[in-house]
Amino acid sequence: MRFLLTDEQSDFARTLRALLGSADVPATVRAWADGEHGPGRALWSRLAGTGLFALAAPEAHEGAGLLPLELSLGFVELGRAGVAGPVVETAAASVLLSELAEEGAAGAGRADAGPAKRFLPGLVAGETSATLTLPGAGPYAVDADAATYCFTVSEAGELRLATGTGTARASTDPTRRLSVPSAGGGELLASGPAVARAAAVAGRWARLLTAAQCLGVGEALLARTVEYVKQRTQFGTPIGSFQAVKHRLADTLIALEFARPLVWAAALSLSPGDVAAAKLSAGEASYRAAMTALQLHGAVGYTEELDLSLWLRKARPLRDAWGTPSACRAEVLRPFAREMGR
Repeated sequence: MRFLLTDEQSDFARTLRALLGSADVPATVRAWADGEHGPGRALWSRLAGTGLFALAAPEAHEGAGLLPLELSLGFVELGRAGVAGPVVETAAASVLLSELAEEGAAGAGRADAGPAKRFLPGLVAGETSATLTLPGAGPYAVDADAATYCFTVSEAGELRLATGTGTARASTDPTRRLSVPSAGGGELLASGPAVARAAAVAGRWARLLTAAQCLGVGEALLARTVEYVKQRTQFGTPIGSFQAVKHRLADTLIALEFARPLVWAAALSLSPGDVAAAKLSAGEASYRAAMTALQLHGAVGYTEELDLSLWLRKARPLRDAWGTPSACRAEVLRPFAREMGR
């Protein structure tokens, strides 16, 4: 299996990094947390201009094809920059609609390509955004107040366009507003086994892209911490020269580097076990990076004025989003449990 990126893939990641580096992302994140979505939507439009969201839709619907590896590379950069908004949910919704369209093309009556034709062009172009809830992934929709569409898939295999999302609930990350869409309400877009199958695929993509985001968040936290320990002194010496600090940073780096090939492997296979392993590893590595950053920054790490807090407060919610550590462990162990049960 090849884990080295191609020149085109590397160029795409560098393009996104340069774009995000030139934007004042922390300012857009703080505005988003305050309910001002304009700057975030402007950044969203610029990201769409790179073709980022087109990677989650087929060419028949103005996308670039379903390319999970390239999209994962992009989401590492989104995590590294700390971009706010339902980016994972928008991509997963695009995958869901794309899968339904493919089901409809494969067999008459099995699914309806109408929702894809209706919603995908706007999502691909960055003109609209989406959030969604899927069976087994928790009841909360992220940023339903800011997203253009809120899709829900029920246990019965009904895809609906929700109209009411209830009262928003607070998250550890102030940029993530959580709400519960109205059960059974809204326009029915599709139903049946094809919806359930499409939802399962979209759920794996959401878990994969969240893992990629976690990896980027962890890398940002580690990089900022390394810079800080070079500047902070104790007894007239930079604390970065202390052996205990070096060991803590090295352990954090190793965890992130072990997670990286798991994310790439999961993007190549999209198998449930591989995706769960990637999410588990990247989520835990990101959370470790957050704990390391908080400890080594000391009391200043708690302050909201420090940009570091924007990443610190993402690590825990992203670790648990689209598959908690326990759920991912259960998925990784499922084949072994079946084998032992024989």
